[in-house]
Amino acid sequence: MLTRRHLLTTGLAGLGVVASGALAQTVSEAAQVLPPDFQPRVVPIQAGIPAGQIHVDPNRFALYWTLPDQMAIRYACGIGRPGLYEAGVYFVGAKKEWPDWKPTPDMVEREPELYERYAEEGMPGGPDNPLGARALYLFTPDRGDTFLRIHGTNAPQTIGAAVSNGCARLINADIVDLYERVPTDTQVVLYPKGATSI
Repeated sequence: MLTRRHLLTTGLAGLGVVASGALAQTVSEAAQVLPPDFQPRVVPIQAGIPAGQIHVDPNRFALYWTLPDQMAIRYACGIGRPGLYEAGVYFVGAKKEWPDWKPTPDMVEREPELYERYAEEGMPGGPDNPLGARALYLFTPDRGDTFLRIHGTNAPQTIGAAVSNGCARLINADIVDLYERVPTDTQVVLYPKGATSI
């Protein structure tokens, strides 16, 4: 079983990722607050799914990075709240470290009391940014940037819940690990709620 300690000591270090400053503190704090069931681990998946893909199961609040031999790394995640989760097949069109964030017009319209103040300038990247330490930007061939993201969060209590504006979120330690594994153009499958996944 792949544990968070193993990921942080061998996975991140083996990938040449050095956590420092605010990220090191965020990684350390997040590792202490997630329950054991939410720790990343290697799990078997059904046959026929290629390695090198992301699959999000909204029913289990799980994101899978597929590996060879019908295995995957399973990360606990948060998903879009009812009416905002958007199942489909996407690809990673861009990747950003400590990304800037700006609410979409739909977000401002739905909840102006939360988002209107950020509508013009947005928020620079950093530990307080809603996108966290890293973000993978989901695109489709016909729409381009869908404004859906797989991103970090500094609110680990939201993992295992449907609370976001449509994006999938991982704690910062997990998104840093996933980010280093995932190249651009990676296929991303967001399964429908209630459907069988991998």
